[in-house]
Amino acid sequence: MVFDYLDAGADDEISLRRGKDAYSELEMHYHVLAGLKPPIDMRTKIFGCDVNLPFFACPTAGNRMFHWEGETAAAKAAEHHGSLYGLSSLATTGISEIGEICKQPKVFQLYVWKDRELVKEVLAKAKEGGFNALALTVDFTWYGNRERDIRNDFSIPPKYTIKQVVEAIRKPAWTYDFLSHEPYTYACINTEVPADSLAAFVNSQIAPEFDWKDAEWLLGEWGGPAAIKGVVRPDDAVRAVETGFSTMWVSNHGARQLETSPATIDVLPSIREAVGPDVEIIMDGGVQRGTDICKALALGADSVGVGKPYLYGLAAGGTDGVIKALEILKVELDRAMGLLGVADVDDLKKRGPGLIKRRGASARDYPDRYAYERGYGGGII
Repeated sequence: MVFDYLDAGADDEISLRRGKDAYSELEMHYHVLAGLKPPIDMRTKIFGCDVNLPFFACPTAGNRMFHWEGETAAAKAAEHHGSLYGLSSLATTGISEIGEICKQPKVFQLYVWKDRELVKEVLAKAKEGGFNALALTVDFTWYGNRERDIRNDFSIPPKYTIKQVVEAIRKPAWTYDFLSHEPYTYACINTEVPADSLAAFVNSQIAPEFDWKDAEWLLGEWGGPAAIKGVVRPDDAVRAVETGFSTMWVSNHGARQLETSPATIDVLPSIREAVGPDVEIIMDGGVQRGTDICKALALGADSVGVGKPYLYGLAAGGTDGVIKALEILKVELDRAMGLLGVADVDDLKKRGPGLIKRRGASARDYPDRYAYERGYGGGII
């Protein structure tokens, strides 16, 4: 049940598969005899702040459902690696607690809430908690159709149906973790109210009518670096810059919202071209390897967000699991950049478009002759 919530995408999960497969269509045409030696310098800036890694743990909702440490594990991992940390407004750990744990640069993710007084209150807490930047998620004005959750009758906290009890017995470690700790809440919103069905909560609080004028109001209330998270079109990116956003966050919400939305790595170059070289771009979506991060940096991203990789680590081992997951990606990125022949992140971004090339489709991209008709995302569509 909980694994499916973490692992799933929307509807038939076509976008989920395509988002992963898109990276396999990009070949790395490396230089040799580049005169480099490990480790590669991965330092860069995100939201104008110095960080040691060009990738970070994305803000994700409800981390305590995966492990009792919840968001504190990812915050400690960010402190360990010297990376950016992102906190979701649907987190199960409070803003002040994260601020005390993590002194690294931090971004607070906000949904398009109906209640402006609630928004003001949360923004004030984020500023007081030492958050450097705001990320407005704009691809979540409706709740996506995540059919695995529907089949599992998923809710937060879990319902005690026969099916759920059987699943709990089959997963004793998770069950012990869940039952031996206090019930979790939406700690950034209201710590007095136990977490209810995520879909029901979102449907009651999200404002589908939120528009560009509302975004202008929000930027005025925040008064600092701000990203618009969920951009996949160049024209929307241009309008976001004109509206006052400092950062474009190319994302399709992990393929969990609109089915058949494009793979973010595929639209990234066009958004970079549209906004020019000086606008900061973050990209997430489908990232599972250090080579994926390398390709995104080469094709226009200034930094890359990862979600599922660190959440798998969280579920497996709490803080140590997140630290290990980020370390694996760090080692893989170091190796990829070294073999590609680039000395640092700036070198990769400068020379990247000439190093990454799209390959043509092949029958070998599909597991069988009917895979394409079923929506399998391999190859060139």
